[in-house]
Amino acid sequence: MGNLFAEILMVGYPLPPPMTSKEEQRERLAQLVQMRREEEELAENLKGVDHLIAVMSGKGGVGKSTVAVFLGYFLSRRGYRVGILDADLHGPDVPLMLGVEGERLSVTGSGKILPYPALENLDVVSMSFMLERSDQAIIWRGPLKMKAIRQLLKDVDWGRRDFLIIDLPPGTGDEPLSIAQLLPRRDGAVVVTTPQEVSLLDARKAISFSRELKFPVLGLIENMSGFVCPHCGKITYIFKRGGGERVAQEMDVPFLGRIPMNPKVVEAGDGGIQKVLSEGGEEMEKLFGGIVERLLEVVSGSQAPSGQ
Repeated sequence: MGNLFAEILMVGYPLPPPMTSKEEQRERLAQLVQMRREEEELAENLKGVDHLIAVMSGKGGVGKSTVAVFLGYFLSRRGYRVGILDADLHGPDVPLMLGVEGERLSVTGSGKILPYPALENLDVVSMSFMLERSDQAIIWRGPLKMKAIRQLLKDVDWGRRDFLIIDLPPGTGDEPLSIAQLLPRRDGAVVVTTPQEVSLLDARKAISFSRELKFPVLGLIENMSGFVCPHCGKITYIFKRGGGERVAQEMDVPFLGRIPMNPKVVEAGDGGIQKVLSEGGEEMEKLFGGIVERLLEVVSGSQAPSGQ
């Protein structure tokens, strides 16, 4: 028992509360030691990744996964080696957006999971690849979700790459909390919102969540910032305009840019980004290119993120 206590104190975990038996104490201490060892393995597994970026939102329906996919795509188009971890366990939609829905992951002889090569320089890992049917629901409580996220970070062979984009589920619950606590290091989070007040309220909460966990906020993106008419090109501001930039200023967060509602974005999300953008890539480059460049500035240190 004494050795176990010494090991717990050495790795930095608090001692568990008093229990009814020495056997329960020993079991709990052994679990904490195992957790520490797994964290060391996780850190070792991610040491080849230069930049770890989470994409999050305070609420659902703001286009967070779309933004994560487009960021990954345009980073890969610039020659960066990119991985996307679809950590939205209950709504794993990233493979559909990349045009690889229904594919399966491979496993190495050593038991490591290989990310699926969706596009040139862009690999993805998602629970979607592990489901028997596309409409199969994942019905898990917190502990199972925590275990799954730990495995996706620790047991996937992420190898050498410039960026790992982590698409988080909306809100500030189990999955975002687990990611924030498990990552041995991280560049920070990109928060996605729409311009109306009901979304901005939750975007503020997402920023506060990140700061509470010492998770730097790399910037805020205002999505659905006006509708672009496909016939005349005129923009109509259905959900208002400018709310994201205002919140970024109020909370001292870099504003990365705004994305209007555009039929091409919808087509790319439903039909696979590569297929759609092979024809209309210039238009999408105008929408996302500036955002990607500003994100690279923040990551490189030429513009300071919030929360440091």
